[in-house]
Amino acid sequence: MALVIAFSLIRLEKAIMINSSKSPIIYFDYKPAFFLLAFPIGCMGLVQFCFAWLSLFTFRDNQASAFFIPSLVMLISAFILFYKFRQLDYSKVSPRIALLFASISWVVMGLLGAMPIINITHVSFTDGVFESISALTTTGATILSGLDDMPKSFLMYRQFLQWLGGLGIVIFVVAVLPLLNVGGMKLLKAETPGPMKDEKLTPRIQHAARYLWFIYVGATFLCALGYFIAGMGWFDAIAHSFTTISTGGFSTHDASMGYFQNRWIEINADIFMLVGAIAFGLHFKFIQTLNPKVYVNDEETKTFLIIVFILSSMLFVMLYKNNTVESAVDNIFQSIFHVISFITSTGYAAGDFTSWPAQTALLLVFAGYIGGCAGSTAGGNKVIRNILTIKIINKQLKILLHPHGVFNIKYNGKAIDDPVLHSTMVFMSIAATSTLFLTLAVMSTGLNFWTSLTAIASCINVLGPAYGELGSNFQPANDTATWIFSVSMILGRLEYFTVLVLFTKSFWKP
Repeated sequence: MALVIAFSLIRLEKAIMINSSKSPIIYFDYKPAFFLLAFPIGCMGLVQFCFAWLSLFTFRDNQASAFFIPSLVMLISAFILFYKFRQLDYSKVSPRIALLFASISWVVMGLLGAMPIINITHVSFTDGVFESISALTTTGATILSGLDDMPKSFLMYRQFLQWLGGLGIVIFVVAVLPLLNVGGMKLLKAETPGPMKDEKLTPRIQHAARYLWFIYVGATFLCALGYFIAGMGWFDAIAHSFTTISTGGFSTHDASMGYFQNRWIEINADIFMLVGAIAFGLHFKFIQTLNPKVYVNDEETKTFLIIVFILSSMLFVMLYKNNTVESAVDNIFQSIFHVISFITSTGYAAGDFTSWPAQTALLLVFAGYIGGCAGSTAGGNKVIRNILTIKIINKQLKILLHPHGVFNIKYNGKAIDDPVLHSTMVFMSIAATSTLFLTLAVMSTGLNFWTSLTAIASCINVLGPAYGELGSNFQPANDTATWIFSVSMILGRLEYFTVLVLFTKSFWKP
């Protein structure tokens, strides 16, 4: 697969050059995107090589060849692309290249990450790619069952893919680009979720990317330590720390967190799901100042925690009225855990929430759309966009009452520029429209409305769990629906614009 991609890119480049001499097809220098792809391909090759080593010497589960052969091909392919395009000038990366690379890298990594999944589980190519994309986008939807009996190297690989995709493949590439004199700000803006992408943690963007990864690694270590102290074995502690900090939600057990039946493990998960769903830039500021007020003074974080409290209280009342949970104490912990799990787009389960009353399902799906904070690993629309949307609506109501009044929308005490407000409303419109059309597309494959709606909501919010026919996993979906889900996950992970702009004429022409 990796060699096919590498040679296809080279052949495509030659075809474009030949055609461009007659009638230009692409009006910008696209070659840097091909060069940059060598890094995610090489990264995936190194990851799979490491897991071949772990399978051979640590887990001893006879799965080394399933990782080693694809990794070797990927490393060769990365070298071919690097060698082919090494002479170009990469001192500046244009916005078009950044957008093109951000989109293509997720597709390529999804295809390549599927190879060991297909080799070990013997699922179809469609299902293997779905599982890989679900992992890398930190969605957490799965077509697999019987996880408890699968090889440990495969289970850890699956968990690690979520960790790798959590902070972003492109952000990882940005961290190493200075070695090649490649500008990284445009790449980072194409990848970073949220409406406000111009805030810098440090004057040099590559330093910011590295600091984010240091924080990410440190939080993962603390999460694993917490799980181990709470009662998990070392394997499960490390594996679940990968998918907690990344708010991915994959587990090494079919029953997810419900397998452990341990309240302290659930509390540790609650804490670090929240850590993963709060902006990592804010964590960076806290480490710099050691002042917890940076969280309290941040409007988005404060609103996010208030929403978690309100939704947890609402879920508690719903479960209490229906006598769904045995005791009030269990009800409290179940309510808090599942609201945090859904609003952070992690998707862990500590019980059979699909059997709860229908109104609880609507509340949890709604929580998934709200999402976490911008600049975090969480999915959804992001709290900041919900805040700005409410303020925009409030402004319009004030204008109706006071037509000649002048009203500014402020966030964290600062006036927000109109372009940010406009992009916020466009995003919310696209999110709603995408949900509608993708749900109809999935329904055309034979699934009912409720199943289709919750599955699409799960994928575009990179959440994971669905309801109805796909309540256990996504295996019942046919190939057409599965590909729609895969596209939806990438669309949601890159927050629509980065992908949709590639389908406009203006992107390819002056």
